[in-house]
Amino acid sequence: MNQLLAQCDPFFGCVSPPPGVKDYGDFKTGLIPFANNILKLMIVGAGIFAFINIIVAGYGFLSAGGDSKKVEAAWNKIWQSLLGLAFVAGSFVLAAIFGWLIFKDPTAILSPKIYGP
Repeated sequence: MNQLLAQCDPFFGCVSPPPGVKDYGDFKTGLIPFANNILKLMIVGAGIFAFINIIVAGYGFLSAGGDSKKVEAAWNKIWQSLLGLAFVAGSFVLAAIFGWLIFKDPTAILSPKIYGP
């Protein structure tokens, strides 16, 4: 088991890392992997929300029964959901373009690497 020297005290015992820490690379965690995971979670959440919104709006469109206000409301909801998906996808494209222009690496903004001691 890997143990940190700062966590090893003869009086209290040694603290070993939980099993999931190895997924992040042997104690090299921090703000960047955490922020990347939060960003990925938000993007997946936006996609799921847009998908559910389109399904509900489609059901509202089918059940409108010829009422022009309900049809218009359903079309607006579908349009806004598709526009939101376009913004999420466009953010990836812009991040890749700016990463290429600034760092000569399209993944530099979405997967930053911090070099240190």
